[in-house]
Amino acid sequence: MRKFAGAAALTLVLAAAGGASAAEKVDLLVRKATVVDVETGRLLPDRLVAVRDGTVVAVDADRAAKRFDAARVIDGEGKFVIPGLWDMHVHFGGGEALIEENKDLLPLYVANGVTTVRDCAGDLSDSVLAWRAQVANGELLGPTIFTSGPKLEGINSIWPGDLEVGSEAEVRAGLDKLQAMHVDFVKITDNTLKPELFLYALGEAKARGLKTSAHVPLSLTIDQIEAAGLGSIEHVDYALKSASPQDAEISAEYAAGKLTYTQARDRLVESFDPKTAEVGFRKLAQHGVAITPTLNGGRVIAYLDQEDHAHDPYLRYLGPGLKATYAWRIERAAKDDAAAIAARHRRAEQDASLLPLLQKAGVMLMAGTDAGFLNSYNYPGVGLHDELKLFVDAGLTPLQTLQAATLAGPKFLGQTDRYGAVAPGKAADLVILDRDPLKDISATRAINGVVLHGKYLDRAALDGLMQTAADKVAAAEAKH
Repeated sequence: MRKFAGAAALTLVLAAAGGASAAEKVDLLVRKATVVDVETGRLLPDRLVAVRDGTVVAVDADRAAKRFDAARVIDGEGKFVIPGLWDMHVHFGGGEALIEENKDLLPLYVANGVTTVRDCAGDLSDSVLAWRAQVANGELLGPTIFTSGPKLEGINSIWPGDLEVGSEAEVRAGLDKLQAMHVDFVKITDNTLKPELFLYALGEAKARGLKTSAHVPLSLTIDQIEAAGLGSIEHVDYALKSASPQDAEISAEYAAGKLTYTQARDRLVESFDPKTAEVGFRKLAQHGVAITPTLNGGRVIAYLDQEDHAHDPYLRYLGPGLKATYAWRIERAAKDDAAAIAARHRRAEQDASLLPLLQKAGVMLMAGTDAGFLNSYNYPGVGLHDELKLFVDAGLTPLQTLQAATLAGPKFLGQTDRYGAVAPGKAADLVILDRDPLKDISATRAINGVVLHGKYLDRAALDGLMQTAADKVAAAEAKH
């Protein structure tokens, strides 16, 4: 009996030891938080989120916390966990002299809960591609970057850094170059690009399995653009073509040189028809065309007559070279007379009014700012929160707005296996909020902490990123 009792005791000891060693090691454990399911709008209270090697490995009731042996534990009681925010329209540019100032924008995104950005072309593509790799390798602190590389344009485009094409052969060569650069999508604009080459570029990119993003030429109808396979329209004002019964007529007259750009735009605005919009927006949705509205940039310029941004506190985080690029739009707006200013206001309000109609029609809206160089007072990082407020002000619900900033980007880029939810197997890019964003979208600004690629940055660390940015700018300005 003694021999049996001893064996039993040894078994219990081994079992206890085995049980202790069975705890799953993780890098981070967020406890007692409310997880926001951005797909359904459900709130999941009293949850733990376990993270290892940059990936969420478990989301469970907090009572399961004893299953984990965490290197760091975060008290999430009273907090709300959402997927990291995506800004689906940013720019890096301004010339080689501004490479470092652009690079210094990356921490500003992180500090504002933006864990992924989609770069929609500029003149620093080589640098952006290098940053994309460095962020992915953990060598550089910044959001995950998806980039178009240089955009396709016509010969003698006004925008520096473009891939200029004047024939179908050059379009193919341009796409070859972009594919060799391993871009994430193709951006096409229409400053000097011939309409027939615009359509050819869309079709050729689609045939190669490449996502496309574009401005919509006034010389082409929305039906032509849809048929060619465009992936996303950048800037919501282009959607007016879907809402005008005169789209074909205006496009033909503009292509024939009978209308100026301004006249054609004004005709589209004036001919807006709700019934045409309803049908046209449904067709956009059926063709799978997404829209990045970029309301904030347009609104800022539209209301420069009423709102003075020259002393915005956020300017202290932007380098002097980047701030100097703002002058172009500011000076141009300053030349507008009273009628032009009133027209600016009307356009901004009309652009915003399209969002509920697009949402109702099933068009996927992607939250993006157009922030970066040139676009005055449209700030990297915090600008996304300004954009989200405008979505709600326009009539979207906080949930629909949050989906535009967390779900739409992964869906557009084919990344839903990795992003868009707080769930096992997803990237550990998370934002921990002090308040419920489904009640009030301004809660996305109430950031308690950010998990970036599995690494936790508390409020003090985020404030430190902002202070470092301010210190760099102050040092740079002191040299001038």
